[in-house]
Amino acid sequence: MCTNYAPIHRQVLRDIFGIEPPPLEWKAETWPGYLAPIIRANTPAHRDAVLASFGMVPRDRIPAGARKFDSTNARAESIGERPTFSGPWKRGQRCLVPMLCFYEPNYELGPKPVRHRIWLRDEPVLAVAGLWRDWPDGLVSFTMLTVNADKHPLMGRMHAPGKEKRSIVVIPRDEWDDWLSCRDPERARTFLRNYPAEAMDSAPDPLPPRGSGSPRPIASCELDLG
Repeated sequence: MCTNYAPIHRQVLRDIFGIEPPPLEWKAETWPGYLAPIIRANTPAHRDAVLASFGMVPRDRIPAGARKFDSTNARAESIGERPTFSGPWKRGQRCLVPMLCFYEPNYELGPKPVRHRIWLRDEPVLAVAGLWRDWPDGLVSFTMLTVNADKHPLMGRMHAPGKEKRSIVVIPRDEWDDWLSCRDPERARTFLRNYPAEAMDSAPDPLPPRGSGSPRPIASCELDLG
């Protein structure tokens, strides 16, 4: 599952997606509960961007006494059955989660994971398949969809040994509008596949030690529009 990524900059929303950014600012890295931009389609010909909370059910919206659960990722295999996600899935509340890169733990060097940065070789941004919902007080929240990646040459290297490997779903650029406008759940499933490993790359990008006072390492994800 993916719970940490670098969202795109304001100007990138204008330059690549042709969308005016939301008026409020967002952080350079997104973690569960943080606000970050998502892209929706109000009509087939009109996209918009809105700041949304990462996690379909924010922790402060879980009823008192109920078990806390993570809703930052939704499994493609059960998305139509899980109560948390089935309504937005069936209503066609699909979105794109734009990012420069995302981060996953890698255990290849030993029992202690090393955070790896993952990006696309030939595209300056990733647009990840997501679902969104709104709340009575005006908050919008979102989740990212995932698929099995046990046999994926790159994503199969991430996460703990012995655990199922999962990958977020990267939507190719020529399918962005088709995904956003798709209202048929069965057709929407055809978008849920692994991105080709040869079009992706990764590198170690560890977090600084706790208490070091150093900012998280975002510079390695800086966008190059050249």
